Amino acid sequence: MSTPEGGFNPPTNDPWKGMRGVMAGTLVLEAIVVLLALPVVGTVGDGLTPVSVGYLVGLAVLMIVASGLQRRPFAIGLNLVLQVALIAGFFIHPSIGAMGIIFAFVWGYILYLRWDIGQRMEKGLLPGQRDARG
Repeated sequence: MSTPEGGFNPPTNDPWKGMRGVMAGTLVLEAIVVLLALPVVGTVGDGLTPVSVGYLVGLAVLMIVASGLQRRPFAIGLNLVLQVALIAGFFIHPSIGAMGIIFAFVWGYILYLRWDIGQRMEKGLLPGQRDARG
């Protein structure tokens, strides 16, 4: 389904909309997990301090706010900064940093999927770009 200029038609459905939804959903899930770490830090760690509570709650709030900003061009950068901040949570408790590393792998996979969608779109291989006649 090529255009006369040799390019491909845009997909009929916006593939980036689904990807933005996946990224927003991941951030909300991550915020919930960060908030669930509060009892762990309080029980297993040195107890909850104003610094640890502020860090974890603040990070969770930033993740929820960032989930609503996924249409913005700076969203990917913001998501990655939040992951670095979560990994830096090692100073609160090692389990927080470990959570950050696990979610970093999740975000690495999301970035791979985003790259793959871009490659497929560029080659005209997305389902909405293909000619229905074969």
